Amino acid sequence: MSLNMVKLCVGAEEIGDLEAWQKRLMRSYPQPVHHTRMVPKQVDELLDGGSIYWVIKGLIQVRQKITDIRVMADRNGRKACELVLDPEIVLVEPTPKRPFQGWRYLKPDEAPADIKRDSKAEEIPPSLHAKLKEAMVW
Repeated sequence: MSLNMVKLCVGAEEIGDLEAWQKRLMRSYPQPVHHTRMVPKQVDELLDGGSIYWVIKGLIQVRQKITDIRVMADRNGRKACELVLDPEIVLVEPTPKRPFQGWRYLKPDEAPADIKRDSKAEEIPPSLHAKLKEAMVW
């Protein structure tokens, strides 16, 4: 069974900030990568079709498929990992998420649904979309 990860996109004000950050990274790497201090215990499940869901400004807004997880040592010799991500950033239904540290597992049935490209939902600002969804209007 696949498993997902949810992580705060620290420093990003909008999805474009994440895209710009990853474009800069891809000057040095063939695919976007994200370094984290903790190594997931459920690597096989994450690599079985799992994605990282990014929280931007208190909302889960996008996801990227995890293509590889590389265990490595940090500067102090402790275990760390590098998440290798698919470059495609997929919009998802904006879903509120409270602040937390590190990352959390996210079961597939708890993950926000993808937003289809060229849909009207793509044009609505994520914060408004989340409020409409919360009010059961959307």
